[in-house]
Amino acid sequence: MSLSRRCSRTACQSAAIATLTYVYSDSTAVVGPLATYAEPHTYDLCGAHAERLTAPRGWEIVRLAGEYVEPEPSHDDLLALANAVREAGRPRTAPVAPAVPDEAPSRTVETARRGHLRVLRDL
Repeated sequence: MSLSRRCSRTACQSAAIATLTYVYSDSTAVVGPLATYAEPHTYDLCGAHAERLTAPRGWEIVRLAGEYVEPEPSHDDLLALANAVREAGRPRTAPVAPAVPDEAPSRTVETARRGHLRVLRDL
C-alpha cells in the first residue's frame, strides 16, 4: 500500500504533487503545492493534470509559484497509519437500545465487520 496521495482525475494512477481549490465567489481556480492534508472540496493533481488544467469561461486560474514535488512519507505518517489499522482491528463494544422502555439495556460486542455489515454477540 502506498502512502502517497493519488491524482483525483478519473483513471489517473499518478502521485499527486499539486492541490486544486476553487474560489467560487471570485470565479477563480487556485493550483498550488500539495496541501499537507487532504481537505474536502479540494482536488489533488499529478504534474501533468496540474499543468494542463483549464478553467471554465470567465474564470481565472491562479498558479502559485513553488516547486511541485511529491512529499516523502514522514515518521508521523507511518505512525498515523499504524494507529488507524490498530484501531480498525479492535472489537467495539456498543450498547443496544432496549426494545421496551422498562427493559434493561443489553450489552453486545462487535465480533466482525465487513463493509457496512456488523456481527454482534451478546455478553
